[in-house]
Amino acid sequence: MVIPEGTLDRIIKVLVVDDDQAIREAIMEILTNEGYLVTTAEDGKKALDLLGSFKPDVVLTDYLMPEMDGITLCKIIKNNPETVDIGVILITGVNDLETRVKGLLAGADDFLNKPFMVPELQARMKSLSRVKLYHDFLKDYQKKLELEIERKTADLLKINLNLQMAINEIKDLSLEIIYRLAKAAEYRDEHTGYHIQRISHYSALIGVHMGLSEEAIEVLRYASPLHDIGKLGVPDSILLKPGSLSSEEWQIMKLHTVFGAEILKGSKVKYLRAAEKIALYHHEKWDGSGYPEGLKGTKIPLFARITAIADVFDALTTDRPYRKALSLDEAFEIIAKGRGTHFDPEIVDVFFDIQEELLSIRELFKDEEEISHLFKVTKLTSKNSL
Repeated sequence: MVIPEGTLDRIIKVLVVDDDQAIREAIMEILTNEGYLVTTAEDGKKALDLLGSFKPDVVLTDYLMPEMDGITLCKIIKNNPETVDIGVILITGVNDLETRVKGLLAGADDFLNKPFMVPELQARMKSLSRVKLYHDFLKDYQKKLELEIERKTADLLKINLNLQMAINEIKDLSLEIIYRLAKAAEYRDEHTGYHIQRISHYSALIGVHMGLSEEAIEVLRYASPLHDIGKLGVPDSILLKPGSLSSEEWQIMKLHTVFGAEILKGSKVKYLRAAEKIALYHHEKWDGSGYPEGLKGTKIPLFARITAIADVFDALTTDRPYRKALSLDEAFEIIAKGRGTHFDPEIVDVFFDIQEELLSIRELFKDEEEISHLFKVTKLTSKNSL
């Protein structure tokens, strides 16, 4: 670390503690002439009173004093985190090993024996002053580093927040486009009403009770409404025909799965990648008798299997151009008969376990009521929430 020039040049404050007034005054005169700012105290207790107000850099204290001796004063200074960096020079008239050991154990930084020579006092003060100034520099440097880290951290948090807001905005935009794309297909069929809302929440609810992850449930929730996007490629004469379709018309109608996959193909958006598979495979059947590829069992993507049962249930319980809605009992009976043939048996079992919750969604999204947005129902995050 390079210490900036001038950092160690400030005035050093010194507290001289001695019960002998003549010694106090002599040391004060010497140090004042050397450029130090000096104040004095006649014992340890008075010195403690000055620590907070005077804030000395160095304390020169006599060893033997009434009221409080230099060893006790030194211990108090060195055991306090606020004053531990103050340099302490212990002045003693007894030059023996025991006294020095006691002083070192108390935390003394240096010793000065009586009688002392002025050059020795000057040298010890200069050395200890530089140590104190260096400690202060390091503490100040650490504080500046901490403040800089806090500032950088705050900047990073702000950047991350802005990034997350941008990501959320992009996500909201993606979901809004998905919703409107799904509505574009549904607007061609005046009888489907709020079909895509119901499919979205039916599918997500089934996913919740199958133990799918929150991310998978979210993808399913927003991808499943695009299952019939391929109807955009089906002529109105077939899509809206009130009667039964001819064999040729039926073949064209079945192509809506392929049309949908083509519309959605190649996207980098996870919702649209999932929707591509749902659109292509939601008419496949568990026994392999479905279309367009005749896939069987678990070869049919899970999201398509889930959307399939949601789609059929909604189709059975709502009016369509070619028939009126069936009763709930009739719809449930058809679903039950499709277990293991049309539908994945596990998904059928889950479906019947959550009948009441499914009917709550159906009630919420009645075709005759004005529902403003696909995202009205709170995000599904547990088996007990909608």
